[in-house]
Amino acid sequence: MAGVIYNTLFRRNSVFVPTIFLAAFGFSIGFDLATTSFWDKHNAGKQWKDIRAKYVEAAED
Repeated sequence: MAGVIYNTLFRRNSVFVPTIFLAAFGFSIGFDLATTSFWDKHNAGKQWKDIRAKYVEAAED
């Protein structure tokens, strides 16, 4: 199994570098989504997007 992965992804630099860049890009998107989701759940009801309607309605009256 390790030999197959090595021969497929890591043997040639022309394949290795894009593999690393794509993995880093994918990790950054996943990490961003996970931390944003955690932050939104942890701070539910305290963020502007949650309380905006209360203040916008008060300003219009």
